[in-house]
Amino acid sequence: MTHILAIDQGTTSSRAILFDADLRPVASAQEEFPQHYPASGWVEHDPADLWATTAATARAAIERAGLGVGAVSAIGITNQRETTLLWDRASGQPLHNAIVWQDRRTAPICESLRAAGHAALITERTGLLLDPYFSGTKLKWLLDTIPGARARAAKGELAFGTVDSWLIWNLTGGKVHATDATNASRTLLYDIGANRWDPDICALLDIPMALLPEVRDCADDFGTTRPDLFGREIPILGVAGDQQAAAMGQACFQPGMMKSTYGTGCFALLNTGADRVPSTNRLLTTIASRLNGKTSYALEGSIFIAGAVVQWLRDGLKIIRSAPETQPLAESADPSQEVILVPAFTGLGAPYWRPECRGAIFGLTRNSGPAELARAALESVGYQTRDLLEAMRADWATAAGGVLRVDGGMVASDWTMQFLADILGAPVDRPVVTETTALGAAWLAGYRAGLYPGPEQFARTWALERRFVPAMGGAERDARYARWTRAVSATVAASE
Repeated sequence: MTHILAIDQGTTSSRAILFDADLRPVASAQEEFPQHYPASGWVEHDPADLWATTAATARAAIERAGLGVGAVSAIGITNQRETTLLWDRASGQPLHNAIVWQDRRTAPICESLRAAGHAALITERTGLLLDPYFSGTKLKWLLDTIPGARARAAKGELAFGTVDSWLIWNLTGGKVHATDATNASRTLLYDIGANRWDPDICALLDIPMALLPEVRDCADDFGTTRPDLFGREIPILGVAGDQQAAAMGQACFQPGMMKSTYGTGCFALLNTGADRVPSTNRLLTTIASRLNGKTSYALEGSIFIAGAVVQWLRDGLKIIRSAPETQPLAESADPSQEVILVPAFTGLGAPYWRPECRGAIFGLTRNSGPAELARAALESVGYQTRDLLEAMRADWATAAGGVLRVDGGMVASDWTMQFLADILGAPVDRPVVTETTALGAAWLAGYRAGLYPGPEQFARTWALERRFVPAMGGAERDARYARWTRAVSATVAASE
């Protein structure tokens, strides 16, 4: 038993990666599944798809490794956060499609709670903003909408969970209804200071607490798999939400360490250690990890559009055929042009939280072309990241001047990472292993199993592939960022 199976259940696909005793990936499998959009602003997944693709990719990864299931010591799970499921405890059947984190249908519920003066209490207890993004109002909507659901929930007949809980339930054959502290901290129902479900908020949303899963540490016992799934029982020993798992995979265990993951969007986490830092700049305060009963906190900022801006260049404007083409285009752009792209295609995320905003381009001339648009698109990711770091520094002075560790698909672009370092005025570190989300889940399970070292020793195994050092002068950096902030102000004003 020298290997760990990491399950990475994401928004558009499920993946499984098998890691060896040295934390090296040796085999993987990935499978996409359909997205469902039943109404404007609504996003759903079929719970059966989440489970079927997870089981299939887990089996495929083990098979591709050619080692046999006997080599698998434990399973670690990481997952898309906030996505909400409700199912029957007796049959295991979902009562509704999963409501995805991107879904905005509960905006009226949030507005009603805000108008009634409850926003401050919710933020104080949970560290989150009152927004449809989180699970609590999604669960309320399900209970309000499905006939008889609330009465059945009060009797203990139903179970609520984020995706990790749904997978644990199915992997264990319904024996374990549990989540970890990081996923619980994203529900809008969890008091992150007291480390417990909050009865006042549950009462406010009319959510019976009998619905809720047990909250465990990130490296903990989450039961064993049904023997028929893989040919033998395998313990599930690690669970964390995807962004927290990525932070652990990046070994960001010490206060002041930061990571940023660049996928479709971008999520930046700043470890604040034992300090639960309340944000005055519209960031989120969340649980970074809970290990051996000890909780570490983080400030988090989310950008809605990062890699998606490159997809727009490809699929919308059709000026590139593949993502790697953006780098030579950006390098060839006219340096005298000052084109700014604000990619608010689905609104602006942190620290603005303006869902009504839409994208805008500033500084176009007759000579602006694909090269200038490609450069502006890549630069927009750097500018938005600086927005997050400026807010983090304002909330917590310890964040000033720190190194940013990066992962995700966009970090393959050297040009983008250099601009990121330039506009931040801080070093940007790209690791050797960029599958940091799955790596974090694997480490949690392996740590619990005794196969992998503890946080301090694991941090020493983190390996740098390349450090990008700022090369832009301070005056130019400030001038460029000032142009960006003016463009964002104009974009916000245009939406009002």
